[in-house]
Amino acid sequence: MDLSSFRNPRLYRLIDPLLPLFATLAALLVGAVMLLLMNANPITAYRALYEGAFGSKNAVADTLIKATPLLLVGIGICISFRGGVINVGGEGQMIVGGLAATALALELPETTSPALALLLCLAASFAAGAIWGGIAGALKAYFKVNEILSTIMLNQIAIYWMIYLLNNTLIDPLKAQQASRIPETARLPRQFDLPRIGEWLDTLYKWLGLVGPDDKLWATTLLHLGIVLAVILAIAVYIFLWRTTIGYRIRAVGKNPRASRYAGIRVKRYVVLSLLLSGGLAGLAGGIQVMGVRHRMSAEGGGIAFTGNAGFNGIVAALFGQLHPIGTIPASVLFGALLVGGNKLQRDVQVPSALITVLIGLVIIFVVSSELWRRRRARRRVIVTEAGPPDRPPESQAMEAGR
Repeated sequence: MDLSSFRNPRLYRLIDPLLPLFATLAALLVGAVMLLLMNANPITAYRALYEGAFGSKNAVADTLIKATPLLLVGIGICISFRGGVINVGGEGQMIVGGLAATALALELPETTSPALALLLCLAASFAAGAIWGGIAGALKAYFKVNEILSTIMLNQIAIYWMIYLLNNTLIDPLKAQQASRIPETARLPRQFDLPRIGEWLDTLYKWLGLVGPDDKLWATTLLHLGIVLAVILAIAVYIFLWRTTIGYRIRAVGKNPRASRYAGIRVKRYVVLSLLLSGGLAGLAGGIQVMGVRHRMSAEGGGIAFTGNAGFNGIVAALFGQLHPIGTIPASVLFGALLVGGNKLQRDVQVPSALITVLIGLVIIFVVSSELWRRRRARRRVIVTEAGPPDRPPESQAMEAGR
């Protein structure tokens, strides 16, 4: 039965937000068939996947750490897609953001206040990513260069720029004297590390009476302040897009550039602004990776070793969240869980690591397909509404048309 035949708008509002969930379940069912073909038990595999992502406090912390760059890139994607431009340059923007934060942290004197140093380094990472995204935005707005091509090319430029800098200007002086000459920077000053929030969470738990006064639940994990900043920014981006004049203009340009231009909106300016803000958030993700996780930049393994593919996976998280900043929060946690839990799945079930990539790819295919299906159904619903109720006899329709 075609759902477009229903007229209940409440039903549509109930179904549409659940489509990504249904798509994920369908992808996991296909993954279960693949596991059976590999002589693996799907129940055991998915139990290992869950335990690897949420089975312990360290697993939960690792999942949230992995979700942080996905969320920051994802909410940036929400801005660019709402503005009618496609940003696939998150990888390069993360790299230049990480480089900017690293270079500034290495230059700041160790007597600098840690709070001030963190603020400056994260601001530098946002600015670097914004410039990198703004370049593609300017090329799109003023020279009609396809933003997909320009952002992909900027990804490659960022990767090779990182390799050059970490082999020359930013290389650790101690590593430069060694025969192996590892292309990485020195370890950043420890007082500039992004604070861990485990002790804060334990204090909250003790205040609520959930743990004893001497218990340590989260203090031993690596969970850092980045996830809190990412969630706050997701809420801020929602307010920005739906509660401010600039956000309204960005969405108007994305919906209909010609009508926006007729209404007096400077379309080119908001195209650039969309990619600038999107790139800035991706750059901030790179800065948080440096200050909160890696504490140095390394070119070993190329760009993907630093970004962990968050620049691309963040796009999927945004699509999964219906291109809504708030919806991107649980979507990022889900994909972070898939990435973290996949390691335990591989160990326990003895399947190739590529299976996790396949599972993520299946989720991407099903989520994108569900979004296309939703839009197609919405268009059919509009057509049916404009044509009138289908249950009326042709004579009554003709009489109404004659009036």
